Amino acid sequence: MSQWLTDDQQRVWRGLVQMTSRLDARLNRELQQSSGLSLADYDVLVLLTEAPDGRLRMFELVEDLQWEQSRLSHHVARMQRRGLVAREECTTDKRGAFVVVTVAGREAIEKAAPTHVALVRHLVFDGLSGEQVAMLESFVSRVLARLAEPESERNGAAAD
Repeated sequence: MSQWLTDDQQRVWRGLVQMTSRLDARLNRELQQSSGLSLADYDVLVLLTEAPDGRLRMFELVEDLQWEQSRLSHHVARMQRRGLVAREECTTDKRGAFVVVTVAGREAIEKAAPTHVALVRHLVFDGLSGEQVAMLESFVSRVLARLAEPESERNGAAAD
């Protein structure tokens, strides 16, 4: 039998869902207006520009972004048509491919990043004390650790 959330838990949960939805929508809207990049474009470009040689295998992007393979394939194809990324065959594994950031992709994220970071700082961090940032980091780390648990452990914990 399911144990319902308490009133406090329900209020916090709904607030968290609303906050993440609104934050994603606002960041996406502002990025598109200021740079022509979507939040999804930005997420892909961040991972690629932080990777050695500006390249990652498709499966690595799927893992990092937690997207479905088909979503990533379609999105990368759109970014490729816009010249932000390129696909390169993997010489050691003919089944795989690399996604590589292009010069235009690097320029696009370098242009977008300062405005994006300023907005993140304004919307999230400027309203928090150092202690609250530390608490937020603790909360995020705990939830991410639980999400990383194997599903068999999560199923057993569901009864907790």
